[in-house]
Order: sequence, then C-alpha cells, then structure tokens
Amino acid sequence: MDIDTKPHKPFRMNKFILSFSLLLIAKFHYAQGKTDPEAKAILDGVSAKFKTFTTVQATFSYKVENSSGKSLSNKSGSIMLKGTKYRVSFSGQEIFCNGTTVWNYDKAANEVTISKLDASSGMITPQKLFTNFYDKDFLYLLNGEKKVGNKTMQEIEMTPVDKSKPFHKVYVLVDKKAKTIYSTKVLENAGNRYTYTVNNMKTNKPIDDKQFVFDKSKYPGVEEVDLR
Repeated sequence: MDIDTKPHKPFRMNKFILSFSLLLIAKFHYAQGKTDPEAKAILDGVSAKFKTFTTVQATFSYKVENSSGKSLSNKSGSIMLKGTKYRVSFSGQEIFCNGTTVWNYDKAANEVTISKLDASSGMITPQKLFTNFYDKDFLYLLNGEKKVGNKTMQEIEMTPVDKSKPFHKVYVLVDKKAKTIYSTKVLENAGNRYTYTVNNMKTNKPIDDKQFVFDKSKYPGVEEVDLR
C-alpha cells in the first residue's frame, strides 16, 4: 500500500510502514476456519495490551537479507504515536502528522511535502494499520516457543490469504510475558527477507504535541511542496 502525499514522487517508506505495523499490532482479525486458536489467543492478548497505551515511543532496527541469509542492509528508526498523531523517522525520511496535516520530509532532497490527512481517503496511517488494515488477510499458526536472551518468545507464522501479495510468509515473535511484539520477519517472493526488531519501547509517557508538527525553522533551506 502507498502513502500518497506526492503522486509523481513515490514515498520510499511504504514498505517500512506496511511491515513495521506488525511490530505494534493493535488488533488482529482472522481468516475464517483455518486459524490456530492458540495463535489467536496470543494475538488477542497483544491487541488488548496495546489498547491500554495512550502513547507509544519505540526505536527499532531493520535488516535486509537475501535468500541465502547474506546481510544486505542494516538500518534503524523510531516511531511515536499519540491518538491520531504520529511521527516516523527512518532511512533519511520523516513523517509528521498532527491529526489533520501530514508533512513528508525527504532529507536528501531537503524537501517537505504537505498534505491534508483525509480520513475518508485511501491514505494509510500507522493508526489505520494498527487497527484494521489486516482484516481477514492472514492465516495464523503458533510454531512454538524460543528463547531470545532471557525472554521467552512465542513464534507465530502468518500466511497471506491473497496469494498475489509480494510476500508469502511473516514470522512474528511475541514476548510471552510482556504481551508485546518483539520482531517480525517478512519473506518476499523475490527472495529477500526483511526483519524489524523493537529495541526499546516506552508507553504512556507524555509527548508534547509539538513533536508531531514539522518545524520549518529546524530545516534551513527546505523546499515546501504544499498539496493542501
């Protein structure tokens, strides 16, 4: 899915937003008849836990490997959520949204594209992804438990119902005690593997609303493209 803020310039964070949403899932829906009830119970627990958060601040790492497991890229980023507001920083780009306006900043071009947040449009926001974007899109299976450091993780294998998707498997690790997502691994049909791991997550901490507004004074010489 695309976050279209500038039709002639595709947004490079699309794949990140689509995949990273699985890290902080607020609600899962399940394809009828072919899902593992144990996996559903775990994901329901993740959903219930996430609904108690008034704010979320998280840092994450992002790794790309080829089909042989060779590392192709390692990057990091951060995300903040507060109600309908959000801010995402990743790979030279930032998105700011104050609930009504979206600023999409490209560091390399020193350009910010400004658009309205239209709830009735097809624009995808983190909040939409965390609530109902994956409705009926996956089959789920609990593969078992594994240790990561001193934590017990529950691995859930997710298979897309729509076989035309560009990926065929997603593996989600859930922290059994915390009931939060630790990592996701997306296996693309082309062979590459994308792994997103939450390094640190703080919840219910105060976040100033200014964090969700693009401050032009902090970006000298920035070019503005206003699509409102």
